[in-house]
Amino acid sequence: MDNAQDKSKLKFGLVGRDISYSFSRGYFADKFDRENLPYSYVNFDLQSIGELKVIIKNTSNLKGLNVTIPYKEQVMPLLDKLNKEAEKIGAVNTIRFTKSGKLIGYNTDFYGFKNSLEPHLKSHHKKALILGTGGASKAIAYALKKLNIQFDFVSRSHKKGVTFLYSDLTENTISDYTIIINCTPIGTFPKVNDCPDIPYSALTENHIMYDLIYNPEQTKFLKHGFQRGATTINGLEMLRLQAEKSWEIWFNNKLNI
Repeated sequence: MDNAQDKSKLKFGLVGRDISYSFSRGYFADKFDRENLPYSYVNFDLQSIGELKVIIKNTSNLKGLNVTIPYKEQVMPLLDKLNKEAEKIGAVNTIRFTKSGKLIGYNTDFYGFKNSLEPHLKSHHKKALILGTGGASKAIAYALKKLNIQFDFVSRSHKKGVTFLYSDLTENTISDYTIIINCTPIGTFPKVNDCPDIPYSALTENHIMYDLIYNPEQTKFLKHGFQRGATTINGLEMLRLQAEKSWEIWFNNKLNI
Protein backbone atom coordinates (compact mmCIF):
# COMPACT_ATOMS: atom_id res chain seq x y z
CA MET A 1 0.00 0.00 0.00
CA ASP A 2 2.95 2.32 -0.38
CA ASN A 3 2.19 3.81 -3.78
CA ALA A 4 -0.33 6.58 -4.38
CA GLN A 5 -2.74 4.38 -6.29
CA ASP A 6 -3.05 1.92 -3.41
CA LYS A 7 -3.28 4.71 -0.82
CA SER A 8 -6.26 6.19 -2.63
CA LYS A 9 -8.16 2.97 -2.05
CA LEU A 10 -7.75 2.79 1.72
CA LYS A 11 -10.94 1.80 3.52
CA PHE A 12 -12.06 2.14 7.12
CA GLY A 13 -15.25 1.07 8.81
CA LEU A 14 -17.41 0.47 11.84
CA VAL A 15 -18.34 -3.02 13.06
CA GLY A 16 -21.54 -3.28 15.09
CA ARG A 17 -25.22 -4.16 15.00
CA ASP A 18 -28.05 -1.77 14.07
CA ILE A 19 -25.58 1.06 13.47
CA SER A 20 -27.29 3.15 10.81
CA TYR A 21 -27.29 6.00 13.36
CA SER A 22 -23.53 5.78 13.87
CA PHE A 23 -21.41 8.78 14.79
CA SER A 24 -18.26 7.34 13.24
CA ARG A 25 -19.33 7.19 9.60
CA GLY A 26 -20.43 10.83 9.54
CA TYR A 27 -17.40 11.98 11.52
CA PHE A 28 -14.87 10.33 9.24
CA ALA A 29 -16.74 11.26 6.06
CA ASP A 30 -16.52 14.91 7.16
CA LYS A 31 -12.86 14.48 8.08
CA PHE A 32 -11.97 12.96 4.70
CA ASP A 33 -13.85 15.72 2.90
CA ARG A 34 -12.34 18.50 5.01
CA GLU A 35 -8.77 17.20 4.63
CA ASN A 36 -9.25 16.20 0.99
CA LEU A 37 -8.40 12.56 1.68
CA PRO A 38 -9.43 9.95 -0.92
CA TYR A 39 -10.53 7.37 1.67
CA SER A 40 -13.86 5.74 2.44
CA TYR A 41 -15.57 4.77 5.70
CA VAL A 42 -18.45 2.29 5.74
CA ASN A 43 -20.70 0.60 8.28
CA PHE A 44 -20.43 -3.18 8.61
CA ASP A 45 -23.74 -4.04 10.25
CA LEU A 46 -23.33 -7.64 11.43
CA GLN A 47 -25.84 -10.01 12.97
CA SER A 48 -22.98 -11.99 14.54
CA ILE A 49 -19.27 -11.32 15.02
CA GLY A 50 -18.50 -14.45 13.02
CA GLU A 51 -19.40 -12.50 9.87
CA LEU A 52 -16.34 -10.29 10.35
CA LYS A 53 -13.93 -12.83 8.86
CA VAL A 54 -15.89 -12.83 5.60
CA ILE A 55 -16.01 -9.01 5.57
CA ILE A 56 -12.24 -8.80 6.01
CA LYS A 57 -11.61 -11.40 3.33
CA ASN A 58 -13.90 -9.70 0.80
CA THR A 59 -12.94 -6.05 1.46
CA SER A 60 -9.70 -4.95 -0.16
CA ASN A 61 -7.35 -2.38 1.36
CA LEU A 62 -8.89 -2.27 4.83
CA LYS A 63 -6.63 -0.13 6.98
CA GLY A 64 -8.63 0.03 10.19
CA LEU A 65 -11.93 -0.65 11.93
CA ASN A 66 -13.86 0.76 14.84
CA VAL A 67 -15.97 -1.62 16.92
CA THR A 68 -19.16 -0.77 18.78
CA ILE A 69 -22.03 -2.48 20.62
CA PRO A 70 -22.36 -5.43 20.99
CA TYR A 71 -18.97 -6.65 19.74
CA LYS A 72 -16.31 -4.87 21.82
CA GLU A 73 -15.64 -8.03 23.81
CA GLN A 74 -16.73 -10.64 21.24
CA VAL A 75 -14.21 -9.42 18.67
CA MET A 76 -11.18 -10.08 20.85
CA PRO A 77 -10.67 -13.80 20.05
CA LEU A 78 -10.56 -12.94 16.33
CA LEU A 79 -7.52 -10.67 16.72
CA ASP A 80 -3.85 -11.59 16.44
CA LYS A 81 -2.66 -9.28 19.21
CA LEU A 82 -3.96 -6.84 21.81
CA ASN A 83 -2.45 -3.52 22.81
CA LYS A 84 -1.61 -3.61 26.52
CA GLU A 85 -4.40 -1.17 27.43
CA ALA A 86 -7.04 -3.17 25.53
CA GLU A 87 -5.84 -6.35 27.23
CA LYS A 88 -6.15 -4.77 30.69
CA ILE A 89 -9.58 -3.32 29.90
CA GLY A 90 -10.95 -6.47 28.29
CA ALA A 91 -12.63 -4.69 25.39
CA VAL A 92 -11.61 -3.46 21.93
CA ASN A 93 -13.06 -0.58 19.95
CA THR A 94 -10.28 -0.04 17.41
CA ILE A 95 -8.52 -2.51 15.10
CA ARG A 96 -5.40 -1.78 13.08
CA PHE A 97 -4.39 -3.88 10.09
CA THR A 98 -0.63 -4.36 9.78
CA LYS A 99 1.17 -4.59 6.43
CA SER A 100 1.43 -8.35 6.95
CA GLY A 101 -2.32 -8.63 7.48
CA LYS A 102 -2.28 -9.04 11.27
CA LEU A 103 -5.16 -7.59 13.31
CA ILE A 104 -4.15 -5.58 16.38
CA GLY A 105 -6.80 -4.55 18.92
CA TYR A 106 -6.79 -1.27 20.86
CA ASN A 107 -9.15 0.60 23.17
CA THR A 108 -9.56 4.34 22.67
CA ASP A 109 -12.81 4.63 24.65
CA PHE A 110 -10.94 5.03 27.94
CA TYR A 111 -8.83 7.83 26.41
CA GLY A 112 -11.90 9.68 25.13
CA PHE A 113 -13.75 9.35 28.42
CA LYS A 114 -10.80 10.28 30.64
CA ASN A 115 -9.94 13.40 28.68
CA SER A 116 -13.53 14.60 28.41
CA LEU A 117 -14.24 14.10 32.13
CA GLU A 118 -11.01 15.42 33.61
CA PRO A 119 -11.63 19.17 33.02
CA HIS A 120 -14.83 18.95 35.10
CA LEU A 121 -13.37 17.22 38.16
CA LYS A 122 -13.19 18.96 41.53
CA SER A 123 -11.82 17.84 44.88
CA HIS A 124 -15.16 16.37 46.04
CA HIS A 125 -15.45 14.07 43.02
CA LYS A 126 -13.99 10.99 44.68
CA LYS A 127 -16.54 8.22 43.97
CA ALA A 128 -18.42 7.15 40.85
CA LEU A 129 -21.30 4.88 39.98
CA ILE A 130 -21.06 3.10 36.63
CA LEU A 131 -24.50 2.16 35.31
CA GLY A 132 -24.15 -0.95 33.15
CA THR A 133 -21.56 -3.69 32.73
CA GLY A 134 -20.98 -3.95 28.96
CA GLY A 135 -17.79 -3.40 26.98
CA ALA A 136 -17.96 0.39 27.26
CA SER A 137 -18.22 0.24 31.06
CA LYS A 138 -14.89 -1.60 31.24
CA ALA A 139 -13.11 1.27 29.54
CA ILE A 140 -14.84 3.74 31.87
CA ALA A 141 -13.66 1.77 34.90
CA TYR A 142 -10.10 1.73 33.58
CA ALA A 143 -10.15 5.51 33.07
CA LEU A 144 -11.49 6.08 36.59
CA LYS A 145 -8.65 3.98 37.98
CA LYS A 146 -6.20 6.20 36.10
CA LEU A 147 -7.88 9.23 37.69
CA ASN A 148 -7.76 7.66 41.18
CA ILE A 149 -11.54 7.76 41.48
CA GLN A 150 -13.22 4.94 43.38
CA PHE A 151 -16.09 3.32 41.47
CA ASP A 152 -18.80 0.69 41.77
CA PHE A 153 -20.96 -0.99 39.14
CA VAL A 154 -24.76 -0.95 39.05
CA SER A 155 -26.64 -3.65 37.14
CA ARG A 156 -30.11 -5.15 36.77
CA SER A 157 -28.85 -8.54 37.95
CA HIS A 158 -26.25 -10.02 40.28
CA LYS A 159 -22.98 -10.80 38.51
CA LYS A 160 -19.28 -10.71 39.23
CA GLY A 161 -18.01 -7.23 40.02
CA VAL A 162 -21.46 -5.70 40.58
CA THR A 163 -21.92 -3.87 43.89
CA PHE A 164 -25.46 -2.54 43.49
CA LEU A 165 -28.68 -3.54 41.81
CA TYR A 166 -30.81 -0.59 40.72
CA SER A 167 -33.26 -1.57 43.45
CA ASP A 168 -30.47 -1.14 46.04
CA LEU A 169 -29.87 2.52 45.24
CA THR A 170 -31.09 5.03 47.82
CA GLU A 171 -30.85 8.80 48.12
CA ASN A 172 -27.93 8.27 50.51
CA THR A 173 -26.13 6.21 47.87
CA ILE A 174 -26.57 8.94 45.27
CA SER A 175 -25.38 11.56 47.76
CA ASP A 176 -22.25 9.52 48.40
CA TYR A 177 -21.33 9.01 44.72
CA THR A 178 -20.88 12.42 43.08
CA ILE A 179 -20.11 11.07 39.59
CA ILE A 180 -22.76 8.96 37.84
CA ILE A 181 -22.02 7.51 34.41
CA ASN A 182 -24.66 5.95 32.18
CA CYS A 183 -23.02 3.20 30.11
CA THR A 184 -26.35 1.62 29.13
CA PRO A 185 -28.31 2.33 25.93
CA ILE A 186 -31.32 3.45 28.00
CA GLY A 187 -32.54 6.79 26.65
CA THR A 188 -31.09 6.47 23.16
CA PHE A 189 -33.19 7.82 20.28
CA PRO A 190 -36.00 7.02 19.61
CA LYS A 191 -36.74 5.96 23.22
CA VAL A 192 -35.93 9.42 24.53
CA ASN A 193 -38.37 9.27 27.45
CA ASP A 194 -36.53 6.36 29.08
CA CYS A 195 -33.79 6.73 31.67
CA PRO A 196 -31.99 4.53 34.21
CA ASP A 197 -34.03 3.94 37.37
CA ILE A 198 -32.08 5.79 40.06
CA PRO A 199 -33.13 8.26 42.83
CA TYR A 200 -32.61 11.49 40.86
CA SER A 201 -34.09 13.54 43.71
CA ALA A 202 -30.77 13.23 45.60
CA LEU A 203 -28.75 14.95 42.86
CA THR A 204 -27.11 18.29 43.65
CA GLU A 205 -24.82 20.87 42.05
CA ASN A 206 -21.90 18.79 43.36
CA HIS A 207 -22.73 15.92 40.99
CA ILE A 208 -21.42 15.12 37.54
CA MET A 209 -23.86 13.26 35.32
CA TYR A 210 -22.11 11.70 32.34
CA ASP A 211 -24.09 9.90 29.62
CA LEU A 212 -22.22 7.99 26.92
CA ILE A 213 -25.26 8.53 24.69
CA TYR A 214 -25.03 11.47 22.27
CA ASN A 215 -28.38 11.11 20.48
CA PRO A 216 -30.36 12.87 21.82
CA GLU A 217 -27.88 15.53 22.88
CA GLN A 218 -29.60 15.84 26.26
CA THR A 219 -31.06 12.55 27.45
CA LYS A 220 -33.70 12.33 30.13
CA PHE A 221 -30.90 11.11 32.45
CA LEU A 222 -29.00 14.36 31.82
CA LYS A 223 -32.14 16.49 32.09
CA HIS A 224 -32.70 15.18 35.61
CA GLY A 225 -29.18 16.28 36.51
CA PHE A 226 -29.49 19.67 34.81
CA GLN A 227 -32.72 20.43 36.66
CA ARG A 228 -30.91 19.91 39.96
CA GLY A 229 -27.83 21.95 39.08
CA ALA A 230 -25.48 19.05 38.31
CA THR A 231 -22.75 19.24 35.67
CA THR A 232 -23.99 17.27 32.66
CA ILE A 233 -21.83 15.76 29.91
CA ASN A 234 -22.96 13.74 26.91
CA GLY A 235 -20.90 11.28 24.89
CA LEU A 236 -20.08 13.53 21.94
CA GLU A 237 -16.68 14.82 23.07
CA MET A 238 -15.66 11.34 24.16
CA LEU A 239 -16.54 10.07 20.67
CA ARG A 240 -14.57 12.84 18.96
CA LEU A 241 -11.51 12.15 21.09
CA GLN A 242 -11.61 8.38 20.67
CA ALA A 243 -12.13 8.75 16.92
CA GLU A 244 -9.05 10.95 16.56
CA LYS A 245 -7.04 8.51 18.69
CA SER A 246 -8.19 5.70 16.39
CA TRP A 247 -6.93 7.73 13.44
CA GLU A 248 -3.51 8.09 15.10
CA ILE A 249 -3.36 4.35 15.71
CA TRP A 250 -4.19 3.49 12.11
CA PHE A 251 -1.36 5.68 10.82
CA ASN A 252 1.24 5.31 13.55
CA ASN A 253 2.39 1.72 13.94
CA LYS A 254 4.53 2.54 16.96
CA LEU A 255 1.80 4.29 18.93
CA ASN A 256 1.14 2.87 22.37
CA ILE A 257 -1.70 4.31 24.44
